[in-house]
Order: sequence, then structure tokens, then C-alpha cells
Amino acid sequence: MMDLFVNIWRTYFVHIIDLILVSFIFYKLLLLIRGTRAIQIAVGIGIVGIATFLSKVLGFPTLNWLLQNFWLAGVVLLAVLFQPELRSALASLGAGTANRFVHHEEMEVVNEVVAAVKEASRRQMGMLLVFERDTGLRDYMESGTTLDAEVTRELLLTLFQPPALLHDGGVIIRQNRIAGAGCIFPLSQDPSLEKWLGTRHRAAVGITEVSDAWSLCVSEETGNISIAESGKITTRIDPDELRQYLVDLYRSPGPKKAQPVVVEKA
Repeated sequence: MMDLFVNIWRTYFVHIIDLILVSFIFYKLLLLIRGTRAIQIAVGIGIVGIATFLSKVLGFPTLNWLLQNFWLAGVVLLAVLFQPELRSALASLGAGTANRFVHHEEMEVVNEVVAAVKEASRRQMGMLLVFERDTGLRDYMESGTTLDAEVTRELLLTLFQPPALLHDGGVIIRQNRIAGAGCIFPLSQDPSLEKWLGTRHRAAVGITEVSDAWSLCVSEETGNISIAESGKITTRIDPDELRQYLVDLYRSPGPKKAQPVVVEKA
């Protein structure tokens, strides 16, 4: 009986499970790069792969030799090209998968942030808030001024009020506390972003490309509110709907499904 089970396992089940696992990995990889600049790189790699196959089949020895040598460095090349996406993927793997509840302390932070952002939007005061999640943002915090302060409407508005020395950078919120201000974040180089998108918005997107953080910014030119996560930015957030956006993000254990990208001149 045991031999029969082993024979069936080796003949059928192991191949079925193997195909399911490989399909799942490819599915997750496609979800990871969908809607990012990585998809363009993946298409390019696919074209090179097809060219390599055709050069061998059609008998182009020099071209085939060149393409074969290109693939020798393929692992290193992929690691370099997909570095932001790999960091985001590894951070996601380390994140918990259970749904989170919004605790009282988190709700207080949401209320203070909403009040500050609404006021900043009314005044057309530029603002950039980054909410740390599982990926540590210590490197970016060190580019600004380290703090350990309660999140309040008054403090946030003071930090971003010109000509305050810290108003040009961003604020990092860690564990429901203001951990840093005046912080500098990487600017997104995503070619799909509109050219007129401002530096503050590109920084808001950029930090979400290299970490699982999400960010919130206010345009100093229009007062419009935007939220960025997983390399995507949603703009023109209704101030009255902002609280629900923040609650949903706090509940989410990892990158949630991206909202449609709507861009504004900022």
C-alpha cells in the first residue's frame, strides 16, 4: 500500500504540486511588477530571450554567442535592475498577513493628521507625511532631524509652516509618534508619472517604491491631498474621505490594492 502511494506521488502529485508552486511564484512576481517601471524591463528581457532562441534556431553564431554571454551576467543584471522591487518584495514577505484593527492610539493619530492635513489644504501649505510600517526608515530619518514627539495638529502645522527650517523635508511617523522631520526621500524616476508632478509628490511616491511605507502629501500650489503607496499615487483626495483612507491603510497589513492613478499639476 505504501509503495502504491509513493508511486502515485512520484508519478502524478509531485508534478501537479510543482506546477502549482511555480505558477504561484510567477503570479506573485507579476503582481509585484504590475504597473511599475519593472514591467517594461521584464518585457525587454523577454524580447532578448526570444532573440536568443531565434538566433540559435536560425543559425546566427555571432549573435547567439553575444546573447549567450549576455545571459551569463543575467542574475547580477536582474538584481540591479529590480533592486527597488526586490526590496519591496522582501519587506512584504516579512510583514504579517493577519488583518489589523485600528487601536485607540492609532485613531487619535488619524484624527490629528486629518485635522492638520485639512488645515494645510485650506491654507495651501505644502506637507509630506511618511508612515513607517515594517521596513525601517532609519537611513532617511538621519537625513533630517530626529524627534520623538506626539502627533498633534499644532506640531505638524508648525513643522511645515514657512519659513521653518524643516518645512521643505518630510515627517516620518513611526509607532504613532513623530520620529523625524525635515527628512529627504528618494524621488521616483517612474516614467509613467506626469512630467509636471512636483518634487514633493515624486518624493511621496519614491519612498513607497523602496519600502512598504505609505505617504500623504498636500500640494502647496493647489492644496490638493494625495496618498501614495506601493509606487502609486492617488490625488485629489476628498478631505471628507481622508479619514476613511487612513483607517483603511492602518488596517492593511501590507500593500493594499492600488487606487487608480490620477495626476495633478503640483
